[in-house]
Amino acid sequence: MNALYSVLVADSIHADGCELLASDARFHVDVETGLDEAALTARISDYDALIVRSKTRVTRPVIAAGTRLRVIGRAGIGVDNIDVDAATERGIVVFNTPDANATTTAELTLAHLLSLSRHLPQADRSLRQNEWQPARYSGVELAGKTIGIIGFGTIGRLVARRCVGFKMQVLAYDPFVGPDIIEESAAEPSEFDALLANADYVSLHCPLTEKTRHLIDAARLAAMKRGARLINCARGGLVDEAALVDALKSGHLAGAAFDVYEKEPPAGSPLLALDNVVLTPHLGASTEEAQQAASLTIAQNVIQFLATGAAETAVNLPRVTSDQLARTIPYQQLACALGRLVGSICEDPISELVVRLFGRVAELDSRPITAEALVGLLSRRMTGRVNRVNAGHLAKSQGIEVRESRTENAKDFVSLVEICAVTDGKSTTVAGTLLGERHARLVRIDDYDVEAVPEGRFLFTRHHDQPGVVGALGGVLGRENINISRMHVGVGETSENAIALISTSAPLSASALAEIRALPPIEQAVEFEL
Repeated sequence: MNALYSVLVADSIHADGCELLASDARFHVDVETGLDEAALTARISDYDALIVRSKTRVTRPVIAAGTRLRVIGRAGIGVDNIDVDAATERGIVVFNTPDANATTTAELTLAHLLSLSRHLPQADRSLRQNEWQPARYSGVELAGKTIGIIGFGTIGRLVARRCVGFKMQVLAYDPFVGPDIIEESAAEPSEFDALLANADYVSLHCPLTEKTRHLIDAARLAAMKRGARLINCARGGLVDEAALVDALKSGHLAGAAFDVYEKEPPAGSPLLALDNVVLTPHLGASTEEAQQAASLTIAQNVIQFLATGAAETAVNLPRVTSDQLARTIPYQQLACALGRLVGSICEDPISELVVRLFGRVAELDSRPITAEALVGLLSRRMTGRVNRVNAGHLAKSQGIEVRESRTENAKDFVSLVEICAVTDGKSTTVAGTLLGERHARLVRIDDYDVEAVPEGRFLFTRHHDQPGVVGALGGVLGRENINISRMHVGVGETSENAIALISTSAPLSASALAEIRALPPIEQAVEFEL
């Protein structure tokens, strides 16, 4: 039997992954590493699938040359070495293996936890220098101590369960994960400040974004419990390392353990000179098992997609017919904007998202529309690429139940897309329509009628309906030299409350936004971009 599919493995992966592919008679596998862009471009036209790790760059020219290419597999988490947009344009599915190193990273966190508690690296160095000083390296027990986990995704949950095994109390903070999910891992939901104040150990497991850079800064280090210990096996840049050095030298913190750094390698870092710090060279995924898991997972993804079309964990493309895709695209774009809007104004963890289609849009396949609503919502709350294929999986992992409903009753519109986000005892609803089946309009926020084009930068407020609010908002924006493009004010029929949706020409400064939030009538003020 001649092979149906040809696979090029362009980076070294664990042998088990190659063997899994080669064991299937439908697949022919070539392993050729070290190819530069020109060499890969010359070779790729012969292959249906390409598997890489981080070294090989899959650029737009490479993708354009892959006339047979249907799937690209990345044996690892990041896909920054793959031009995913170019792949999407060409209809090429991209897979990665985001959970393959979860156990490995969780176990490394525990290794650092133990090393900090018992001074293991320092004691090892001392003994190798022919010293015998057991009293000098007296440590502390984990049992009965409190660990605070910041970021409660897959790795954070694995760390929590292992710490429970050590008889530790586990506090967890993640603004995008509901309390039920946290409690399933025997952890206790906590506010950020309370976690810092009460934890004997703080372990970071959140992504690095513009908002989380220096998440642990001098002020938050000072807010930590005196004698606490800090662990970072997540991302360099989450901690202000200069402020950490000061906290360690002063004795406010008893120790720290890092696997990742603001600059890698951390040559010249003051951390290297401190004896109460445990440092490792970014070993998070560096185990035999993690490499094996990544290679097997990516091989299985490639096999399943080429053989069956299954793409449940793909990074990019949905499986939608071209006809359905063409008809739903305007509504997908509307749903994505509505999802971004509700994700911006609903600041609490979301437990349920309800997507309702009314009128003509209810005749279409609702799945890509719902998926795009999730994309809009989750893109506000997660890092990494979120798209129509993986949005449902990501929502489930965040504890968000997704429901859909459709009815031909148009509710005063030819078509209406309504998205309702449910939090603990509250709901936030936004709705939009298309004018002429093309032009998106936002028509309602909760019980307030509005009319706005859902694109650009906005300031949104909930406030008491009283004279002077609009003038006060305009005054702050004027002092910031920010133009108001459009303003929409919604007033309830029987309520004393109102909303304002203001289209602005530039972002507000942090101080200006704080000034608006401090205005007595203001109940909520958020800024976002659609």
